[in-house]
Amino acid sequence: MLKALHISLALIVVCLSVYGFMTGNQEISYYMLLFMGLMCLVMGISQYKEKRKSMAVILFVTSFFVLFVSIYTA
Repeated sequence: MLKALHISLALIVVCLSVYGFMTGNQEISYYMLLFMGLMCLVMGISQYKEKRKSMAVILFVTSFFVLFVSIYTA
């Protein structure tokens, strides 16, 4: 389930990135960062379940930073 969620979040991020690049719309970057933060959070949970705790901590910190930036700049 986590893998499917990770792939779907990655597809959303890629679609938003391509759309923002093609149209030049910078307002959509908030949503892109939000989904990217959620993707890092899912990846961190997945790594934690696989007993890779050091990588999980790095992904959790990255996730919280990206989510903070996306909420702060909105």
